[in-house]
Amino acid sequence: MKATNPIVDKSFNFAIRVVNLYKYLRYTLDERVMSMQILKSGTSIGANVREAQRSSSRKDFISKMNIALKEAYETEYWIELLHKTDYISDKEYSSLFPECRELTNILSQIILTTKKSDEIK
Repeated sequence: MKATNPIVDKSFNFAIRVVNLYKYLRYTLDERVMSMQILKSGTSIGANVREAQRSSSRKDFISKMNIALKEAYETEYWIELLHKTDYISDKEYSSLFPECRELTNILSQIILTTKKSDEIK
């Protein structure tokens, strides 16, 4: 049985939520620009995390995780902007933003821990 990886699972599940948000914004509210931006950044987090799992070196792993982290920070921006411009409700914001922030915290910790373990060697 395959062991689960929390960051892989969390980033994939977050991407599913982002795709559903995109569909709501695009097809219910007819919002085109911000919906596409959050779709790109929000799904890129998991794609880069997944890519990092097959990295060719620790340096490559850190690089991919850094890209995922940057995408997570960008996604936080789009969530905040969508909230402040009334495209998503307080309830939706209170659900999405903390989940995205959790991803940024986990990714930051993974990068830090990996860099520190490299320094010890």
